[in-house]
Amino acid sequence: MSEKSVNTESRPTLVIKGRGVVKGKVSGEALVTRETISGWGGINEREGTVIERRHELVGQSFSGKVLLFPGAKGSSGWSAFFHMTRLNGVSPAAMLFTRMTTKIALGAVVTRVPAMTDFDQDPFEHIETGDWVEVDADAGEIRITKRRPAA
Repeated sequence: MSEKSVNTESRPTLVIKGRGVVKGKVSGEALVTRETISGWGGINEREGTVIERRHELVGQSFSGKVLLFPGAKGSSGWSAFFHMTRLNGVSPAAMLFTRMTTKIALGAVVTRVPAMTDFDQDPFEHIETGDWVEVDADAGEIRITKRRPAA
């Protein structure tokens, strides 16, 4: 798992099974969108942010986060832009997506972060932005610990 840790001992976790696309283990804070993301023109590959003007995550950073999204949209340049986030040190920590396409598969491979799809439960029903997510693409499972409710 990643170096950053969060005390999750007193909070229940949910396990969702899926298929690993790119192997690896990592944990981090979730960033969730039900909208597809455009690589070419939709992200700033130098900063790791969404810049697509009409996207619900516009202005938000995915750098170091477990990114849950349906998949890729746009041209074949999608994978190149996410590859550049890796080279610039601002890639997501992991990618979780629900629609497998050749574009997203290639993007996940060149970004070289753990990536999963084909879940046994709808991850959008269980994961919210800010939740702590442990991704084990080697074992084909994700563990979700809900963020603490605001006091």
